[in-house]
Amino acid sequence: MTFTFVTLFSNLVEGYFNDSILKRAIEKNIFRVKYLNPRDFSLNKHSKVDDTAVGGGAGMVMNPQPLFDALDSLKKEDENVHIIFLTPVAKPFVQNDAKRLSNKSHIAFVSGRYEGIDERVIEKYADEVFSIGDYILTGGELASLVICDAVSRNIDGVLGNSDSLTIESFESALLEAPSFSKPKLYEGLNVPSEYLKGNHSKIRSLKIALSECKTKFFRPDELKKHCQGVK
Repeated sequence: MTFTFVTLFSNLVEGYFNDSILKRAIEKNIFRVKYLNPRDFSLNKHSKVDDTAVGGGAGMVMNPQPLFDALDSLKKEDENVHIIFLTPVAKPFVQNDAKRLSNKSHIAFVSGRYEGIDERVIEKYADEVFSIGDYILTGGELASLVICDAVSRNIDGVLGNSDSLTIESFESALLEAPSFSKPKLYEGLNVPSEYLKGNHSKIRSLKIALSECKTKFFRPDELKKHCQGVK
């Protein structure tokens, strides 16, 4: 698997892969990360990549030429690359997308800046367009990293224990049950007594009940899906 970040600011992305699980995955050649800067393709003598918006409006828009040429070069290198644009005006990214995309061989994330990307670039090159939430960021790099992280951990071998994937929130309609570590008692706060008795059937039942409570409080919309599924 290859992840390519199409960004003006690769230094905002690179550091994320310098530690922990994803660093180990790269060292094991489970996936690799590459960077492509649209500024390197600009035909402007000052290497500009933005211009004023046609029709007026505040701010600058990333113009098409550098991105057209950058993405053409990417597709020439690998015609199977799956190109994703990040924008708040798109469908929400969810866990099922992460699982599905983990089967791709090459994903490119195109990060916008300024007031966004010329729509013609998206219309021509986007295989998918995602939003990570109903809010605005200064650029698409953080959103790209969020999706890359969610996708990469579903690739075989990235996580030390693949069973971790089956018990997490959004693998079902319920949020994941609360987790506890040792010591059993800390500053007067104890873990649920049922967790300590070794009866795995009862522990499993308690975790389901706790998941339902957490989902009811934080995500009642997901609890409704769960109840409909049970019926």
